[in-house]
Amino acid sequence: MFVMLARYKVPAEEVDRHLDGHRAWIMRHVEAGRFHVTGREVPLVGGIIIASADSVEELRDAITEDPFYTSGSAEYEIREFDVVRTTPELEGLKALNRAAG
Repeated sequence: MFVMLARYKVPAEEVDRHLDGHRAWIMRHVEAGRFHVTGREVPLVGGIIIASADSVEELRDAITEDPFYTSGSAEYEIREFDVVRTTPELEGLKALNRAAG
């Protein structure tokens, strides 16, 4: 599993110009089963994505298609982690962690 941390490099108002394209990018990866949780940080300085993939390189390739990234509005940091414990509602994340690993 991976945590993808997006950090805005420009004011949020400028980032929002690319919001429709970014949302479409997110949905493509949600539908592909790659992105599981997405959201904006509070305060709004970036966003967070919980993802599964075969490798960090796969996610780096995906990022190159994000309008936030291609416009220079945001940069990403990717951190890998192993899911050890979850609440019953999120138990499926452990299975995804094993499938990608």
